[in-house]
Amino acid sequence: MVDTPTTQRLKFGAPRNGEIDATSRAPYGWAPFVVLFIVGLVDRIEHNLLSGVLPLIQAEWGFSDTVAGSIPTASALAAAVVALPAGYFADRHNRTRIIAVVVFCWALATLGSGLATSFALFYTMRVFLAAAESIDNPAAGSLLADYYPPVSRAKAYGWTRITAYLGGLGTLLGGVLAGSFGWRSAFLIMVVPGVLTALLVWRLREPVRGHLDRLVAEGAAGTPGTGPASGVPGNLGTEPALDVVGGAGIGAGTSDLGAVGGPEGVGVKPPFGRQLREVLAIRTLLVVCIGLMLVSLGLGGVFYWLPSLLVRNFGIGIAAAGSLSGIITIIGVVGGTLIGSWLGGVWHGTRKGGRLLAGGGGIALGSTTLAVALTMDSIPLFSVVMVVASVLTSMAIPNLTASLADVVPAASRGLGFAVLQLFLTGGVAFGPLIVGIVSDNAGGLINAMYALIVPMVVGGLITLFARGFYERDAQRVMEAARG
Repeated sequence: MVDTPTTQRLKFGAPRNGEIDATSRAPYGWAPFVVLFIVGLVDRIEHNLLSGVLPLIQAEWGFSDTVAGSIPTASALAAAVVALPAGYFADRHNRTRIIAVVVFCWALATLGSGLATSFALFYTMRVFLAAAESIDNPAAGSLLADYYPPVSRAKAYGWTRITAYLGGLGTLLGGVLAGSFGWRSAFLIMVVPGVLTALLVWRLREPVRGHLDRLVAEGAAGTPGTGPASGVPGNLGTEPALDVVGGAGIGAGTSDLGAVGGPEGVGVKPPFGRQLREVLAIRTLLVVCIGLMLVSLGLGGVFYWLPSLLVRNFGIGIAAAGSLSGIITIIGVVGGTLIGSWLGGVWHGTRKGGRLLAGGGGIALGSTTLAVALTMDSIPLFSVVMVVASVLTSMAIPNLTASLADVVPAASRGLGFAVLQLFLTGGVAFGPLIVGIVSDNAGGLINAMYALIVPMVVGGLITLFARGFYERDAQRVMEAARG
């Protein structure tokens, strides 16, 4: 369907002055970023309500820590089933419509959670919600790279992906509402922002797939002494030297991928199996995804149980536990994203795999600091060290997401982000369950959380290993875009 002047005025994200300026940091404006940020924020707030209200739900229905830990496990497995088909679908259909429909389904599942009359029904609603949430991520990741060029893409990814780690807002909100009005109120209230967000996304304009990539690549190629060979960003501004080389998702990771559908995403798409094999052949994508899976295993387990840990080990109330958990997460994630964006910008182009160095190093140091925090028996000391651990770990958010987009082509970017989502889901699936099982059998939550520290450190080291081939993968992407 072709937009008319009237429908264009009713949508967000139309090119400024009717034309795309590839030298602009936001050729479609910042409205698409704001809309997708809201989508991610509503998603994570709703998802993490459960952590804040979990003690009250366990008290009402009387299930063990192992069963409680299995809720995110079953939810993540359901999300994993639909992740790759969602990416394949996002590469072939209108992405803004996909997200709008999915967000509306979130609202329905949230309503069902609040009205559930049995634990079995509540459990089912949480699994359905997780499956729906997994569908929108590949489409959103693909859209961002078509809205923003390399000079601003890392920031756009960083600040939209930060919502994936702002679950502290949901934990805080859930704890406060549950303490005042009962646990059901937390879910029922979140239905309203879910419906409003779905309507907002419906007005978001779908950009031409890969068109901005081609304009940027052609602009860099047309300037003598610029482009990936020289490491100079040409007319793209004053970002570090390799921002064109590492421009998120320009062109294709391999020559085959570059030919898929052309730079604007038109033409015949390959079969699902072939397209998936080509995406998985991008070494940077695969290695970083494995590292992030191990990190999500640890963080998912620790922060899911953090409010319960504060209630049991420090003796504070549920509202205070939810609030403190939320504050720790929010301060840590926002601070880590700001520091990580700055440090990744300084190191990108000046150090080999600078973005991966900032992200992987932050994960390794943050995981070690988290182990120190678990030894604290004072709430103030525990809180301060936990914030430091969150800041260090969150430095990976802007850097690793942009790095992955750097090496995935426009024609297959939805599937590339689906692979990322699948790996992350695999980590999140088992972190809370591992903590629950160990807690039931080894004397409490502290001992259970220690079991996740080593995988987190290994995840950071694996991410650093990807520095060995990141630049080469990104350069192939740029060369294919110009061709």
